[in-house]
Amino acid sequence: MAKNATLNDIAKACDTSIVTVSKALNDKKGVSDELRKKIKSVACELGYVSSRSVSVPNDHIVGVIIPEKFMNPNGSFYWALYNALVKKFSDKGYYCLIEQLSDENEKDLVIPKLVLDNSVSSIISLGQVRKEYINELRKYLPNIVLLDYYIHGMDIDSVTTDGYGGGYELTTYLCGLGHKEIGYIGTVRATSSIFDRYMGYMKAMIDNGLEIRKEWTLDDRDDHDFIEIDFPDKLPTAFVCNCDEAAFHTIRQLERRGIRVPEDISVVGYDNYLISEISKPSITTINVDSEKMAEETVNMLLSKLNSPNRERANIKISGELIIKESAARPGSSAK
Repeated sequence: MAKNATLNDIAKACDTSIVTVSKALNDKKGVSDELRKKIKSVACELGYVSSRSVSVPNDHIVGVIIPEKFMNPNGSFYWALYNALVKKFSDKGYYCLIEQLSDENEKDLVIPKLVLDNSVSSIISLGQVRKEYINELRKYLPNIVLLDYYIHGMDIDSVTTDGYGGGYELTTYLCGLGHKEIGYIGTVRATSSIFDRYMGYMKAMIDNGLEIRKEWTLDDRDDHDFIEIDFPDKLPTAFVCNCDEAAFHTIRQLERRGIRVPEDISVVGYDNYLISEISKPSITTINVDSEKMAEETVNMLLSKLNSPNRERANIKISGELIIKESAARPGSSAK
């Protein structure tokens, strides 16, 4: 008798789907009595033990899934956001389980183990996950909140930062310093947050009568990680970066070309995470209130659990400009 039988093992033995097995074992509708009896019998024979046997009922356990590419082992904004979620849910008597999602599993629509094993009753999707994956996930769990991104045209709850407003404020700040040639660093279509910040940058450029030059809109990542930025020969006097980590990489790569920040070129970021402070120079940025984002996410999910038929909610959290060392007037000299 197998000790570690899974839902997939049971599904194969019964020649049915994992979804059907999950419904049968949890006495949900959509499975005939005959098939339900067979599934439970096979589960017993295989020695399947549901993770619902833990002391905490799964209706008080929330799953958090995040793509591996967003989880920097040296720390990231997303770790801070996850830690804030854990604390806020704990205050409400809930617990969090996290599972990282590989690129391969996301592409192949492989459902997280914590969902297949019925360990959780709801999901927070942190980072950016493909629309196709979220659609597949909703077949298993309807209670899902997207955190730090949204999916256009999809009827699903989300909590995000006001990236548009932040991008606008950063660009306007650089304009106020006297910059007239300003570029943007971020793979625009990689995430909804990068796109929104780019749109804010564009609006500020237009409002200030400045030209948006295609050669100064530069990619900073591929599908897996940050990349070497392909800088043109002629550079602007300033760059708006989509996040602090992108700004950090930009500064290092410019330094390797012998270009000083902010003496030769100004660079600003977004998030106000740890890397913005330890960077030399420290990075002018938009502060994101991770505690507020976590609080709104918890309230949103609990509201959905209590009122399953309520209308979709989308909340944007405004940020605050934090002025540090990485931006200066064009042609400024270090003191």
